[in-house]
Amino acid sequence: MESRKARKGNWKKKRKEKKRQRENPTASKARTTLSDPAAFSTNIMGDVRSLRPTTSSTFPSLSVPRSRLVGRQAERPSSSTPAVVCRAALAPPERFQLNNLAPQPGSRKRNKRKGRVIVAGQGNSCGFGMRGQKSRSGPGVRKGLEGGQMPLYRRIPKLRGIAGGMHAGLPKFVPVNLKDIEAAGFQEGDEISLESLKAKGLINASGRDRRLPLKTLGDGDLSVKLNIKAPAFSAAAKGKLEAAGCTLTILPGRKKWVKPSVAKNLARAEEYFAKKRAALAIGGGGGGVESVIM
Repeated sequence: MESRKARKGNWKKKRKEKKRQRENPTASKARTTLSDPAAFSTNIMGDVRSLRPTTSSTFPSLSVPRSRLVGRQAERPSSSTPAVVCRAALAPPERFQLNNLAPQPGSRKRNKRKGRVIVAGQGNSCGFGMRGQKSRSGPGVRKGLEGGQMPLYRRIPKLRGIAGGMHAGLPKFVPVNLKDIEAAGFQEGDEISLESLKAKGLINASGRDRRLPLKTLGDGDLSVKLNIKAPAFSAAAKGKLEAAGCTLTILPGRKKWVKPSVAKNLARAEEYFAKKRAALAIGGGGGGVESVIM
């Protein structure tokens, strides 16, 4: 039921409308014609083409993506109208500034708010369930636990070790054959060493092999007399070099690192046995450990 104030307002509106009609009857007819759907000369119900403007518009079609408009003419849906260049598409691209920097759409995602209200999945217990070790605070179940049954890392076979140690199969020397030394063109009396072979290009060791000693192998023959210095010689190479009249010099190898306490004990043992050998040599086999100590 309308209130008294509303009825009074409606009455005032009707009164003003009647007064306006008496003062300007032409305008009232025009308003009546525009407000009446039957006054339209053309029925546009169901005919959308009648709403299309007659003048051509310079604005591009919204169905065409922006990438197709850049540097091209704006494509219109109707083939009868000429194509018009889109001014907005030919405009220079927007520069990056501090006020328009933003991450790519979809690259940032907000985390789920767990335990705030009772919602689907992440509300009351935050997805950890009701009870159990996995719902408590702390690290949870240790790695490898399978609920009491024999775990996988205990029921599969074990590799107990590698034959020869972890360094088995790695090269211990840098090899060079007699045929390579012969082809290098050394003159009689030259010194053959690791440095001279590197200078000739016979050895191009890199990485771990740069720290390895030289070993001479017996593949091939040697026709000149050379002075060869190497930490190791094969049996075949040693026989051929001695037959050719070469001079062989066996270099000492790199000492194995030992702990200082072990090195001290080894030095004391070497000193002890040196004194014992000297005493035995002087006494002609007589005397014992007591004479060495005295």
